[in-house]
Amino acid sequence: MPKMKTNSAARKRFRKTGTGKVFHRHTNKGHLNFHKSGSRKRRLSQDKELDGAKLKFVKRLLPGS
Repeated sequence: MPKMKTNSAARKRFRKTGTGKVFHRHTNKGHLNFHKSGSRKRRLSQDKELDGAKLKFVKRLLPGS
């Protein structure tokens, strides 16, 4: 049976850890940041763990990683 291809769009957006957790970047950090507080911008800079229904779907898109 041939290997499953990794979805290239998902590979750029999600990161899978050794334990199987999936992380992604926060939204609302690209522009218009001048009025946001420093603590809010720091919080948005950290990666967020994916959970729930989306986790199973994204793991299917990242078989090799």
